[in-house]
Amino acid sequence: MSRSREDFREILRLVRPGSRVLDIGCGEGALLDLLAREKDVDGRGLEISPAGVAACLARGLAVVQGDADRDLADFPTRGFDYAILSQTLQAVREPRTVLNELLRIAERAIVSVPNFGHWRVRLALLATGRMPMTGVLAEPWWSTPNIHLCTVRDLTALCDDLGIRIEAASALADGRPARPIDPSREVENWRAEQALFLLSRPGQAAPAEVAPPTDDLFGR
Repeated sequence: MSRSREDFREILRLVRPGSRVLDIGCGEGALLDLLAREKDVDGRGLEISPAGVAACLARGLAVVQGDADRDLADFPTRGFDYAILSQTLQAVREPRTVLNELLRIAERAIVSVPNFGHWRVRLALLATGRMPMTGVLAEPWWSTPNIHLCTVRDLTALCDDLGIRIEAASALADGRPARPIDPSREVENWRAEQALFLLSRPGQAAPAEVAPPTDDLFGR
């Protein structure tokens, strides 16, 4: 697994076997393929890139071309158990609308984002006065798809504003396995290179049942 997609391991742990899953911004289908093999999910994907859609179809995955900002309204209410937005929220035009749509479409949403509050980002901005580039934020400012970068605190506050419950959160940094966190603690806004949230609406979903953390999720 590449360093930039460490969140796949945690997503695999959170998703129940046999679930209905919509992966939004699914790229070439690596996560959908993994979930199908390891968790036997009924997976669907939405991907804006024609090349990504073609790669998914070549893998035998059910993926359509579409834009998260425009096309989520076409999906039925409660059509899925999980809607996954992995390293994509910061690239959409209307994050508030997209988060609300995720929890209309699905019982739960799994959202991961790079954390612009990470200490390396803060230090780079302080030292150079320029937009930071890190292993997670690898593109220069003039070519990055990230138009709404946020911090752990920003996303936590947005969830509170939208009435969204954070069922679980974890931090990923420096290639290490996911570490459960309390996203309201300021120290986590410094330490987490990436953050992943399991979200639901209060009263909408029964308490999540997920596997405990393990270093051997892939049987390797």
